[in-house]
Order: sequence, then C-alpha cells, then structure tokens
Amino acid sequence: MAGKTHFGFQQVDEAEKAGKVGAVFKSVAGNYDLMNDLMSFGLHRAWKRFTIELSGVREGSRVLDVASGSGDLALAFSKRAGSTGQVWMTDINGAMLAVGRDKVLDAGFFPPLALCDAEKLPFPADSFDCVSVAFGLRNMTHKDRALAEMARVTRPGGRVLVLEFSKPHKVLEKPYDTYSFSILPKLGKYVARDEEAYRYLAESIRMHPDQETLKSMMETAGLTRVEYFNLTGGVVALHRGFKA
Repeated sequence: MAGKTHFGFQQVDEAEKAGKVGAVFKSVAGNYDLMNDLMSFGLHRAWKRFTIELSGVREGSRVLDVASGSGDLALAFSKRAGSTGQVWMTDINGAMLAVGRDKVLDAGFFPPLALCDAEKLPFPADSFDCVSVAFGLRNMTHKDRALAEMARVTRPGGRVLVLEFSKPHKVLEKPYDTYSFSILPKLGKYVARDEEAYRYLAESIRMHPDQETLKSMMETAGLTRVEYFNLTGGVVALHRGFKA
C-alpha cells in the first residue's frame, strides 16, 4: 500500500505528490523569475552567487543541475565550465525545463537536457564533478532517495550542493511567518495569478528539514565533510558535501 507524504501542510498519497507539485510549477513557470525577485527582494541572486563560489566548478568541469528550474545556476555554471566543460540541466517539469533551456540558449550556451525524476537520475555512477539542486529538494517525495542519487552520480572527490529554504534564527521567526502566510500568497495572487501555488510554497518551506537534519540526511546518503552556511539569518542555507 502506498505511503503518505506531505504536500505543504496536507497529507497525500506518495503517488500523488509529484503530480500536484508539477501542476504548481506548470502554473507559475511563466512568472517564476519575476516572482523570485519580488518575494526574495532580489536576494536569491546573492544566494546563488554564493553557491557558485563554493562549487569548485572551473573550466572543463562536468556539472549536473538537478531541478534546474529557470536555469540560473545552470547558466552560471556554463560560464565557469566553458567550452571544455559540460552542464546538464534536469527537471521533472517540462514547463520549467523549457524556461531554463531558453534562458541558457539565449546566453549562447547549448546545455544537454534530461526530463527526469531526481529520485531516478539517468546517469552512470561517478559522472560529475559537481551536482547541485537549488530550491528543489523540498518538493521531492523521497528526499533521501534524491540525495542518494545525487551522491551516486558524483565522482569521488566531487561535491553535492543543496541550496534551500531552511529554519531562520529565532528572532526572525514571527516576521518571517507573517510575510510567508499573509503577504506571499497575495503577491502570488496578483502577480502570478495563483495564490494557492505560493501558499503551497510557504507551507513546503515549513515542512522541509532544518539545517542539522538535512546535514544528517546528506551524510546518510554517503557524503562526507558535510557543512552548511546560513544565509540571510538562516532563511536559506547552502549545504555542501563531498564524495569520498
């Protein structure tokens, strides 16, 4: 019998979650970048720059960007990996992958694409110098399986990076809750024309593991030297682990 998982604050059958998440992102794909700028006050750009700086990606690197979305990380990685490197973009959602593909193509890069589930990556073991996921892990049904797959396809000595919303410092909790549940859904309603999608976003953040729990999950997936960096008071955290 299928187990249960969370979709925001709702309990749903595991088999249903991917479809529900897919519908959310199909709805918001066209306004995804604009909403990211508005709801983070542009800070998502700084969070992603920090991730790139800690990635170790350089000329000739092979990179896998999981749940690539609108392609911000894939584009930045492409610039660093250069003509001798390769940056794969993957997403389970075709609408989001198309948005990201077009952005990277418009910048003059030609990334290989894979429409796939992060829990079943279609790549051989030990394939990539760096594997990343930005703001995608919390939407996955079995986060442990996705992390294990990311570790599997990383080459020995390579890195796995997880950039995700996390647990903010205590002093920020009340204002952050007010913003998340009162303002963010209204922003989604009037800009993206989908209030419920951004209510789900706020709820999914609260259901995501905190910094220490995610660190332990990455270690269980087989990664070593796992560390995390709190950004904007812990509203977001970057986790980095290495494959032994």
